[in-house]
Amino acid sequence: MRRITALAPYHHARTVLAYSSFGSEPDTSPLLQKALEEGKILLLPRVERASRRLTLHRVHNPEKELVPGTWGIREPDPDLCPEIPPSSVEFVLVPGVAFDPGGGRLGYGGGFYDHLISEELTHHPPLVAAAFEVQMVPEIPRDEHDVPIDLVVTEKHVYSQPSAP
Repeated sequence: MRRITALAPYHHARTVLAYSSFGSEPDTSPLLQKALEEGKILLLPRVERASRRLTLHRVHNPEKELVPGTWGIREPDPDLCPEIPPSSVEFVLVPGVAFDPGGGRLGYGGGFYDHLISEELTHHPPLVAAAFEVQMVPEIPRDEHDVPIDLVVTEKHVYSQPSAP
């Protein structure tokens, strides 16, 4: 997470969309805490299963404002965290199962982030993924709606696309 918070796109962003990690994902809690300490507006997603989309909510205190949501992932409590429009996002930390050096991303299969990125983040904020090197594969198959990730940051490398910010 130190590598990500040292990136210029993160540094320049006032509003950061991240996620609360679970399972074997890289621990995002240091990034969440640093964003709050730096006075950034921290947004975390909430899965809306009925509409098959993510809503974004402002979080001030992850320890007190997150509750187990869909699939046990900690999400913002909508009674404590106001919903914020995607148009305010200036930096996105994107989760995934696997990534390739060309910015390809394999998600968890629900299409929630694919929809958010391609349909709601039309102003194209920087897309950055935190991953372990073992999650890097030579190539991820892509559909026409797939938007490449700008940077994939692992414990060993930063994989950057030619058009990345």
